[in-house]
Amino acid sequence: MLFDKVKVFAVQLDGASAGAEPVFSGGQAVAGRVLLELAGPARVGALKLRARGRAHVHWTESRSAGSSTAYTQSYSERVEVVSHRATLLAPDTGETTTLPPGRHEFPFSFQLPPTLVTSFEGKHGSVRYCIKATLHRPWVPARRARKVFTVIEPVDINTPALLAPQAGALEKVARSWYSSRGLVSLSAKIDRKGYTPGEVIPVFAEIDNGSTRPVLPRAAVVQTQTFMARGACKQKRAVVASLAGEPVGPGRRALWQGRALRIPPVGPSILQCRVLHVDYSLKVCVDIPGTSKLLLELPLVIGTIPLHPFGSRSSSVGSHASFLLDWGLGALPERPEAPPEYSEVVADGEVAAAGQSPFPPLQDTDMSLEGPFLAYIQEFRYRPPPLYSEEDPNPPSEAMRPRCMTC
Repeated sequence: MLFDKVKVFAVQLDGASAGAEPVFSGGQAVAGRVLLELAGPARVGALKLRARGRAHVHWTESRSAGSSTAYTQSYSERVEVVSHRATLLAPDTGETTTLPPGRHEFPFSFQLPPTLVTSFEGKHGSVRYCIKATLHRPWVPARRARKVFTVIEPVDINTPALLAPQAGALEKVARSWYSSRGLVSLSAKIDRKGYTPGEVIPVFAEIDNGSTRPVLPRAAVVQTQTFMARGACKQKRAVVASLAGEPVGPGRRALWQGRALRIPPVGPSILQCRVLHVDYSLKVCVDIPGTSKLLLELPLVIGTIPLHPFGSRSSSVGSHASFLLDWGLGALPERPEAPPEYSEVVADGEVAAAGQSPFPPLQDTDMSLEGPFLAYIQEFRYRPPPLYSEEDPNPPSEAMRPRCMTC
């Protein structure tokens, strides 16, 4: 039988290596081959290929129609994001063609749409991409091979919206048995909205405990999966990283000066899919005994393109400095510093020397990857002009006061 003659039937993608499969994004070409190895001559009707990408959500909810009647409501929705068909082998004449024994390869290639959705697996939904090859043969069932591939849609955090600081403030009256025990306030801030996995989020927070009992501040990065179908939605939340601070005693105040919260390897944000979303947020909360916790939420976007060493980052140096000053983590110098003379930075002979640059050389690549890639820029700060006042802030002394004409 032909079934016994087929030794190998599989789909392989170009660029795959041992233990690693290629990853694609929108607009790229997917290329590969269908492998067919026969132990003897075999009659084949056709070899067809289909590539499909689909976002699918499904969940059920229990409903009650009365005191004794209950039923299950099902919600389901799917969106096709990739659909490609091709025929790799078709007989020129007749219904079948005979292939000799041995190894046969049938190459294929197709273009992905310019915009896709990142591959995702969740409790109530998924985004999956696969390639299926079907071998049609006379008088026997069709033989099928399937290959799953991964798509990661790029999310660039080097945009003004994702580089903007995020901040918020809340307060709550701590109560016990309808009596007030004081006011608890919380304010928090992060330097930007967009981050990539592996980065550290410096959390700046101020906790003011005006109650009579100690409170405990905490922070966490939370992933929210939202599934949508038939006008309804289902959400699932999970904590992906967290940290806990020290208790703040009654009548005391605590300040977080950039507490480090590292983002683990997680999938990027999915914001442009019609049936599911994946969002992230930084939640800073204060546990108040006997009262519901004080919760402050700051939005996050997890991207795939990290912060550029120059360009967007250097342009935000001034905003980052003002961000630190607003939280009392930096201060202007007591006396304004004057910029150095050009001769102090570059000697006359250095510029004239052939093949030498007036700028210091960059560090070795292996060394620079260990920390942030900083530009050789020296920043000078000046005092702002004084506020306008009708009174002279520096009045002349009595000995130097000019005499009037009548004295």
